[in-house]
Amino acid sequence: MAEDLKYRLLETNPEYRELASKHHSLDDRLHELEAKHYLSDDEQFEEVSLKKRKLHIKDRMESILREHDSTGTNSSSANTARVSA
Repeated sequence: MAEDLKYRLLETNPEYRELASKHHSLDDRLHELEAKHYLSDDEQFEEVSLKKRKLHIKDRMESILREHDSTGTNSSSANTARVSA
């Protein structure tokens, strides 16, 4: 069910979709850094910063999931309600 909601949000919620894209990009860069045998001081700082940004994004994505899961609504019905009003 949570996977269905994630998929639905990716399709219907622009903020969630943008966050997921950023999260994926940060993850790709972290994998590049982790593949190196040695990180410069700047790269170590970048790694820590990326991890913090990635966690912040993940927290926001989880918050959006909880909002939609607890209300039992999804973005498409919320958007429909806004358009109708």
